[in-house]
Amino acid sequence: MSVGDDRVCLVSIRAVAVTLHPSRPEALRAALSFCAGMAEAGITVLADRAGRQSLQLAGVPPENLASLSSQTPPELAVVFGGDGNILRAAEWAVPRQVPVLGVNLGHVGFLAELESADIIELIERVIEKDYKVERRQTVDATVFDAEGAQVWHSFAVNECSIEKNARERMIEVLVRIDSRPLSRWATDGVLVATPTGSTAYAFSAHGPVVWPGVKAQLLVPLSAHALFARPMVLGRDTVVDVEILPAAAGVVWCDGRRTFDLVPGMRVHTKVGAHELLLARTSEQPFVTRLVRKFGLPVDGWRGGA
Repeated sequence: MSVGDDRVCLVSIRAVAVTLHPSRPEALRAALSFCAGMAEAGITVLADRAGRQSLQLAGVPPENLASLSSQTPPELAVVFGGDGNILRAAEWAVPRQVPVLGVNLGHVGFLAELESADIIELIERVIEKDYKVERRQTVDATVFDAEGAQVWHSFAVNECSIEKNARERMIEVLVRIDSRPLSRWATDGVLVATPTGSTAYAFSAHGPVVWPGVKAQLLVPLSAHALFARPMVLGRDTVVDVEILPAAAGVVWCDGRRTFDLVPGMRVHTKVGAHELLLARTSEQPFVTRLVRKFGLPVDGWRGGA
């Protein structure tokens, strides 16, 4: 550039965040291969402190890694692990609206897109930005004390669960839908789940499987002592309040990761989340295909093929 030339050369710096399972050797091996591919393409890898330490000890040069708090915003977060690791990464990615791409090293891996054997394909897809972003609904949970003051807030990708905190005693709750009372239950707990979460905890509690594109919420009681305690599919704009009645204390969990203790008089207020989970997808695989493959469903059933 000549002296006095006021043109500015802009260099686009690309960065990808990486999260890996801390105790899975196969996660580290897959992440090492991915980091090498990113370095060859001139793409910076961002990781948290523990991730950087693991990768550097395994041989990744420090100059090829940067902190998640770096000024360079990542275009994608790649997660090496099962759905639990994807939920952990979502704590960071959802508020920042960074797409998440999961590489399955777990058992079911319902949220994951690729398997660990697909690292070469993964590297090529990331370099070429050859993926689509699917939006998944979340749920926001706010806890109010008996005086109506907010004391806790979080979000969940799968579900918000209000549960008893002692094995020997149920909690008693009053559930309101859009400020109107629905039912009073003595129960092990109550789930407010997203369509994504319908194949997680809610599925284990015999809730319905809901397609991810459906704009809805699930209300699923857990072993409630009541004449009416069925799982319900609620509208997207529905607001659910679960009040802890004076029988026993409880606890609220978001995705089984973030928790807050509940005492009688507290109220858990849930609604559709302000931010969505952005899932990076490399294929147009229909949800029914994922459902059959991930759960190993016998398509022919007990009768067998024709």
